Amino acid sequence: MLETISLDQLRVFIAAAETGSFSAAGRRLKRAQSVVSQTISSLERELGVTLFDRGGRYPALTPAGRLLLADAGAVTQSMNALKARARGMAAGVEPELSAAIDVMFPMDVLTQAAAGFSAQFPSTALRLYVEALGGVAKAVLDGQCSLGVIGTLPVSTPGLALERLLGVEMIFTAAPHHPLAQFEGPIPDSELAKHTQLVLTDRTDFSAGQEFQVRSARTWRLADLGAKHAFLRAGLGWGGMPRAMIERDLQENTLTQLILQDFGFKPFQMPMFATYRTTTPPGPAGRWFVGQLQQAAAAAGVG
Repeated sequence: MLETISLDQLRVFIAAAETGSFSAAGRRLKRAQSVVSQTISSLERELGVTLFDRGGRYPALTPAGRLLLADAGAVTQSMNALKARARGMAAGVEPELSAAIDVMFPMDVLTQAAAGFSAQFPSTALRLYVEALGGVAKAVLDGQCSLGVIGTLPVSTPGLALERLLGVEMIFTAAPHHPLAQFEGPIPDSELAKHTQLVLTDRTDFSAGQEFQVRSARTWRLADLGAKHAFLRAGLGWGGMPRAMIERDLQENTLTQLILQDFGFKPFQMPMFATYRTTTPPGPAGRWFVGQLQQAAAAAGVG
């Protein structure tokens, strides 16, 4: 008998529980009270349990009714999501948006864009991967992700379209007790070369044989930006980091900005781009997400 239960019965059940009476449920659903009562009775027969105690002035949920109310809500929500997704697909909206995000990209900008995306496309699933260097390009070119946010690579990436989003301020840094932090004046390359540089390494072959701002032959290469951050704080080397990620360290003097002779006090900007395969540009949800990233970046004052 359970297979004959309809969504309409569940909606009537929920309305009666939420409004506190069959007459109020009828007014909400624009049905006669008798129709609501008959629908609830039919549902109780098919479930084999009593949902409402009708002994008082107003029907009250039984213990079984309270338990099944949550299940009824979950079923109707799932069906509403299915319908919304189907409508979106019919209109060309992607059922899922998968994106690979460069580890250097500001997380506050990403979270703002994701919050807006959730409100605008509630039925589109969002799948995010955080990658470094060539990992973003590989995920997009391989089809794992339909969209990417990529930083500057020392090599070109044929087959990918690029749209500029913002620039990430990068600085060189070390722990306060590191010898480079004690150096007086701008630091020349000859001095940098004496100390281990912590370098974010590429898990892919995209930048094989290429270097990005490597100033020392003595390097430790780490595939995780969080590990690099921890190593810098521990005084195990020096290296570049996004300023936004270490702003608190600079304020609390757990890291110190290094002034390089080539750069002086001027930090360098790492451009960030939205990227996608030229043969498969983003659909409505992906196109909107790119625009939201640009708006969130502008609101955050980065560009």
